[in-house]
Amino acid sequence: MKIGIRNKILFGYVVILVCLIASILLISNQISQMQKQRNFIINHDIQVFVLAGQVEKSLLEMQTGQRGYAITGSNDYVNAYEVSRDHLEDDYAELYNLLSDNPSQQDKLQSIKSSIDNWITKTSEPIIRLKNNGQDAQIGDFYSQNPDAAAIKSVRDQFETFRGTELNLTKQRAASLDTQNLSLRYTMYGLIVLTTIIALVIGLAISKSIVSTVQQVIGNIKAMTSGGNLSSRLNVRTNDEIKELAIATNGLLDVMEDRSWVQTGINTVNTQNQGISSLEPLGETFLKNLADMTDSAMGAFYVKDGDVFVKKAGYAFGTENAKNSFAYGEGLAGQAAIDKKVVCVNDLGADYQPISTSMGNIKPSSLIVAPILYKSNAIAIIELSSLGDYQQKHIELLEALTESMGLTVNSVLGQMEIKRLLAESQAMTEELQTQSEELQTQSEELQMQSEELQMINEQLESRSEDAEDKSKELENAKEELEAQAKQLMASSKYKSEFLANMSHELRTPLNSILILSEMLAENTGKKLALEEQEFAEIIHSSGQDLLNLIDEILDLSKVESGKLEVHFSEVNAAGIPEYIERNFAHIAAQKGLYLNIDKSDAVPDLIYTDEKRLNQIIKNLLSNAFKFTSEGGITVSIDTIPGNQIRLTVKDTGIGIPKNKHDIIFEAFQQGDGATVRKYGGTGLGLSICRELAKLLGGSISLTSEEGKGSTFTLTIPVHPDLSAITEEQKTQLEAAAAAEIKIAPAITQAEPAAEGNAFAGRNVLIVDDDHRNIYVLEAALKNEGMNVISAENGQKCLDILKTNDSIDLILMDIMMPVMDGYETMKTIRGDYKMTEVPIIALTAKAMKNDREKCLEAGASDYISKPLKMEQLLSAMRVWLTN
Repeated sequence: MKIGIRNKILFGYVVILVCLIASILLISNQISQMQKQRNFIINHDIQVFVLAGQVEKSLLEMQTGQRGYAITGSNDYVNAYEVSRDHLEDDYAELYNLLSDNPSQQDKLQSIKSSIDNWITKTSEPIIRLKNNGQDAQIGDFYSQNPDAAAIKSVRDQFETFRGTELNLTKQRAASLDTQNLSLRYTMYGLIVLTTIIALVIGLAISKSIVSTVQQVIGNIKAMTSGGNLSSRLNVRTNDEIKELAIATNGLLDVMEDRSWVQTGINTVNTQNQGISSLEPLGETFLKNLADMTDSAMGAFYVKDGDVFVKKAGYAFGTENAKNSFAYGEGLAGQAAIDKKVVCVNDLGADYQPISTSMGNIKPSSLIVAPILYKSNAIAIIELSSLGDYQQKHIELLEALTESMGLTVNSVLGQMEIKRLLAESQAMTEELQTQSEELQTQSEELQMQSEELQMINEQLESRSEDAEDKSKELENAKEELEAQAKQLMASSKYKSEFLANMSHELRTPLNSILILSEMLAENTGKKLALEEQEFAEIIHSSGQDLLNLIDEILDLSKVESGKLEVHFSEVNAAGIPEYIERNFAHIAAQKGLYLNIDKSDAVPDLIYTDEKRLNQIIKNLLSNAFKFTSEGGITVSIDTIPGNQIRLTVKDTGIGIPKNKHDIIFEAFQQGDGATVRKYGGTGLGLSICRELAKLLGGSISLTSEEGKGSTFTLTIPVHPDLSAITEEQKTQLEAAAAAEIKIAPAITQAEPAAEGNAFAGRNVLIVDDDHRNIYVLEAALKNEGMNVISAENGQKCLDILKTNDSIDLILMDIMMPVMDGYETMKTIRGDYKMTEVPIIALTAKAMKNDREKCLEAGASDYISKPLKMEQLLSAMRVWLTN
């Protein structure tokens, strides 16, 4: 069952969310229990203290009312006394019921109540009765004994004991609550650690399945571009997009390996055949090379002689049942001569010529017959047989060799004919000399011999004309060989096209990986843990490294094919130190290295060069210097040298380069040695690109270095390059690029700034892309900006949407799509649909030369290459939406 990367990531998030929810529920339950205990303390213990205080207060108020009445005789004091007594009874009953879970405290309350009742019975009530009876003298005698002081003090002491006991209980409950709180804290720590471990395991598993395969793809790309081993294949066990990438890469490797094998075979055969001037050794050499490459056990080489083909050479060729010649249409070989096509039979009958060995004869299993063509005519036939089956690459090799071998065979035939004519001419010259001597001695036969001589001269002139025709044929053969050489040079364009297509295939999934990982790393909703955010940043960084590698390979391909554009303009040389300081000072500080920049006053303020390519060279040289330097630092010197040239020197105190490696480090994918690659990383493309860029700028790069003592790279460029050396094709390219810049510049200039607020809110955008991953990523990003998103998976569906929806504010158009591509779709929108106002931003993963111009000519308003950077895309959309 196929489980995509997105589903794996979502599964990981679901697992983490389940863990988090379970943790929250567990913690919530414990918090609820603690809340109940806290509420008990608040609602029970505090109320106990309050009621105990109120009972004690009511007792004192009763004492006050009783004494006030005894002194004044006012009924108000009696009433206050009765009210306080009622309050005392009520509060006591409530307090007693509140302590139903504590019999010991209830016993204390009963003891307190007994003391109060005893005071009321023996002290308070008797005084009130005496006052009611007017016995004031007895009241005075009663008070003189101070009978209620001890009773009241006893009650208050009992209350103090009661409250102390209750206070201890409250402290015990608070301590229990603290214990539960500590337990809850440890539980939370444990759940956090468990959730973190689960997230790490899932994140590492998913990232490993992605990164390991991407690294293998990078290795295979290096093998493709550097002519390395193409036999390794990717083996992915997961069933997701990474497996699809691996399958596509393996398919490309199969094609590349077969084509590399065919091209190597062509070069080998053409090289081995050089210098051969007769048919027999040519046929033997040709058969031997083909037998080795196609695993053939026997072969024969036939050359056209009149209306038949005659055997000129053989390879392990027997004589039993074998033919030394055949005519057009006779057998498979004769039919192949008529059809001018390679014929392959992998299941031969029993009557075919057996293969002879020292131990007997062996029946061959397969046969292949290939015509050798010259000017679309078969001039020779190759016939091979094998004990095994012939493969498709064997057939492709023979098909590729039919015409080039035709040139070689025709050239040999021409040389043989010239030799024959020269021999005849020499013989006739000798004959003329003999005849001349006879004329001198036989004057009487002068007239007759003169006529014969005239006839001979005419024959010689005719043969001389034939020789001139043969010379012309040789010249034509030379031209055809040159054309063949051009075809071989043109075949190198396949590498550039392959890299472009490979760039598209890799940039498409990279687009989703980079944007999604960037969105996750931003953690806008604060839903990711710190570790998860770091995982997303690592994925984004790895994807960006892969993108940089793809860009470097494309740059190298453009340089090798001579199609890398340069734009010469005035450049402020004083800004070079500032550029170096701005980009590398912080690196020096981080590594604890010094960075010295020395610019001579003799350097002119303005130079004429390509600033972008110059900065690219400087950046690569300094990046290498910092990479291979761990102590000391880097010194950059800028001065002038004779010949109106600027010299920029980058000197480091790093590991240095052995002298025997000084040349190879400027080759693609090369570094000092394998250990350097493993320790310091890198693709080995930087110096190769720098060298080619320096040539394009009219300069050069040199190296002086000693292992263990640092390296010095010196870049020299002219202050004013000789533009006359630029080819017409390069001038045309520069003019086209400049025209494209001018074409789009007015539209961008006419756009000031976006209005305050969100320029995207409520706007309608149509995304046209056949890759659902790209649609998913863009939909998520644009909906976060408040936009309404509509999608179409090809150009035809885009047009169907535009027929019924006239409220589209902006279109994001992919270029390479099935059914109808982006170019045709944009032309239809601008032409047939008359929609000239709606902005169209072209998005493509191919990003090759002239793509920008083609998009603008087709009707695009702007052009952005994949993988997309959301800031760049949103900035461009904001400009066009506010225009």
